[in-house]
Amino acid sequence: MTPDRVLQVSVEGGVARLTLDSPANRNALSRALLAGLRSAIDDAVADDAVRVLVLDHTGRVFCSGMDLAEAAGTGSGDQGVHAFPDLLTALWHSPKPVLAAVRGPARAGGIGLMAACDVVVAGASATFGISEVRVGLVPAVISAVLAPRMTPHLLHRLALTGEVFGPDLAERAGLVDLVAPDGEVDAVVAAQVAALAAGAPAALAETKRLLRAGGLRGSFDDLSEISARFFASEEGQEGIAAFRQKRPARWVP
Repeated sequence: MTPDRVLQVSVEGGVARLTLDSPANRNALSRALLAGLRSAIDDAVADDAVRVLVLDHTGRVFCSGMDLAEAAGTGSGDQGVHAFPDLLTALWHSPKPVLAAVRGPARAGGIGLMAACDVVVAGASATFGISEVRVGLVPAVISAVLAPRMTPHLLHRLALTGEVFGPDLAERAGLVDLVAPDGEVDAVVAAQVAALAAGAPAALAETKRLLRAGGLRGSFDDLSEISARFFASEEGQEGIAAFRQKRPARWVP
């Protein structure tokens, strides 16, 4: 486990399992968690014994997105959002396959974390939401990984409405690859890990490089600037405050 105790890391049987372990804040992407994940991915990629990476989580929630408690009252460059593109890039371009095991709700940046992986397995009770607009923010950074993965018209609607949707629609939209009964997520993940590990390491790396050759859509510098600007905006700070206080934002009719 990392010293800040927000991430568990284990390596066994060729699998590096990176488990988000901050259930008290719904596994939000705090600065500590972003740094821990980035370091753990680097270590796993460098470890010849590792064939597949698995992103998992403790607690009921997979990932609630950026840590809004850290973003409250901050300026445009203070939220730690610039570490997030680096993390998504590391997942996207990892030469080793990355699988996400989503057993509960995923929102906002948590959706981006999923979308940057190669294979996403979701439990039947998992829910999803590209919810940034509802707190006065923009899904700018995660659009780089959502656009190549998701069906355009569904991404358009779901990002504009911010509505919560289930695993069947997530699968239809291309965000989720496989849906399993809650009690069978482990078995489905294990089967996918075995299938991925059956490929030759160099061949897998080159296949992934070819499939990712189009690159991430949009410049992360530009997207990060948009994201940071809205975090610091009047709407963004009002939305964050409303979310934390469990009340409607001022713009809600």
